[in-house]
Amino acid sequence: MQLEPYLFFKGNCEEALNFYKDIFGGEIEGLSRWKDMPEGSEGPPVTAETANRVMHASFRAPGIAFMASDATPDKTYGEGPMSLSLGTSDVAEAERVFNKLAAGGNVEMPLADMFWGAKFGMLTDKFGIDWMINCSTG
Repeated sequence: MQLEPYLFFKGNCEEALNFYKDIFGGEIEGLSRWKDMPEGSEGPPVTAETANRVMHASFRAPGIAFMASDATPDKTYGEGPMSLSLGTSDVAEAERVFNKLAAGGNVEMPLADMFWGAKFGMLTDKFGIDWMINCSTG
């Protein structure tokens, strides 16, 4: 068994996936659009607004995997108690990833040395996804 997060976006899923691809490398797999659903499928009606939205995609990079789609326009997602946490022991990589994810987002805690022997930081990226970066330095 493997836990694989599912991220929902507000019409900009493909843009977000390409943003993460630029940061982490990896591949966007199996991207399908709402307009690709077979006629008569369960789900919300496909409209001109939703036709090109991402119905489902997977993202895979070394050590990172998640699924994603554009939420239906009437679906609201509250701010939940969840963050994606990335762990590494490479300080330069932690700084690179943190700075790229922070671009256009909101840094809640800058990447800094912590009492538990790590560099740690928290941010929300420009797509509203919360991230924690923990870099073991000891």
